[in-house]
Amino acid sequence: MSFLHTVAAFIVALGVLIVVHEYGHYLVARLCGVKVLRFSVGFGRSLATWRRGRDQTEWVIAAIPFGGYVKMLDEREAPVAAHEVARAFNRQGVAKRVLIVSAGPLFNFLFAIAVYAGLYMVGLPEARPVLAEPAAATLAQAAGVRGGDLVRSIDGQPLATWQELRWRVLQAALQRESLGIEVINTRDQISNLTLDLSNYPTDEVESDVLERIGLRLYRPPLDPVLGQVVAGSAAARAGLEKGDRVTRIDDRPVATWEDLVREVRRRPGLPTRLQIERGDLSMILQVTPEDVAVNGERIGRIGVAPEIPAARADRIFVHVRHGPLASVGLAAAKTWDISVFSLRMLGKMLLGEVSWKNLSGPVTIADFAGQSAQLGWIPYLTFLALISISLGVLNLLPIPPLDGGHLMFYLVEVLKGSPASDRAIEFGQRVGIALLLVLMAFAFYNDLTRLFAG
Repeated sequence: MSFLHTVAAFIVALGVLIVVHEYGHYLVARLCGVKVLRFSVGFGRSLATWRRGRDQTEWVIAAIPFGGYVKMLDEREAPVAAHEVARAFNRQGVAKRVLIVSAGPLFNFLFAIAVYAGLYMVGLPEARPVLAEPAAATLAQAAGVRGGDLVRSIDGQPLATWQELRWRVLQAALQRESLGIEVINTRDQISNLTLDLSNYPTDEVESDVLERIGLRLYRPPLDPVLGQVVAGSAAARAGLEKGDRVTRIDDRPVATWEDLVREVRRRPGLPTRLQIERGDLSMILQVTPEDVAVNGERIGRIGVAPEIPAARADRIFVHVRHGPLASVGLAAAKTWDISVFSLRMLGKMLLGEVSWKNLSGPVTIADFAGQSAQLGWIPYLTFLALISISLGVLNLLPIPPLDGGHLMFYLVEVLKGSPASDRAIEFGQRVGIALLLVLMAFAFYNDLTRLFAG
């Protein structure tokens, strides 16, 4: 995907999540009778401004897209006319102020729930949790995993997809827990295995945990025929089409899909000749695999997927769909799990159990925005939901000037029976801003490290 497409996908993601967050503040403020003066998407110089509503609220799109704000009537910021004092934010009771401030993160969580619920209701073909033969000396081999095993449940809870398996194992690796796994092999024999993750290095949870453990997705032998060409990918730019059969890469013959993948991975950023068969025609196309970093290794990727015969599809894929109520429940549970996982990761970073290199900044987020948009609207929506949860969790941290910092001061007000002093609030703001700057510096450093060092 081009740089401009990545930037566009990133800006759209920022815009959507900022609007969702700030609209939570705006809507609840209005419901609580507070006058809203400005709703701004972005900071700095105004690019577009219009006024709407009974209060003539300013709606602004500003030049710097990294955030936004809702400005409410407040006596601490400017004089307020006597007839509007009751509508000032600072004149509201603690309960209303808590509702208004917490509404932003709450709307981020509700957005994620809505996205996940919609995907659960639509239903999508997903990979079954069928395992390939584990590599030697891995935890999976020690647990007794064999190639072709289908995972039916973990700790007594049934699962149906590879993503569910991945998520459960990732959570257990972070907590260094053992997992009881029920599998059924190719002879329909059921076995109960124990995957011991008590010594798993938690500083490696950002890498491909399943690959390191030895849990690999089973891939049946497939012909090197293209079943999908991702729009905007290196393959699409080279002129490859669905149905093309690759027979040679440079001077190497290609007999299976694994051959194709292996040879492409070996050529990151290198011009490569593909000999293909398209119907009765034979032709040579030149493609330059994109140079991407995976687990610290530079590999090539062209953006294609294999053609899977219908006879094998049932073994590989499962179509999971749920009703409306079940979908909302599953979506809420998933949002909760991801939120708790994010907090645990942050806690382990503070304790030194997880490396700060796992912290990501705007460059990494922009990269994922571009990649997910390239794959289609469903991966992009899933990406938006994940970032929305992260934004909600971040804003609830008790750090001024985040929403969680304001809620912390309101808690102090409830406990002591009067608002925190201006001096305490000012000190908290300075400390909070310093902490945020340190976090941003770490995140940006990690971004640059990933970008230039892989």
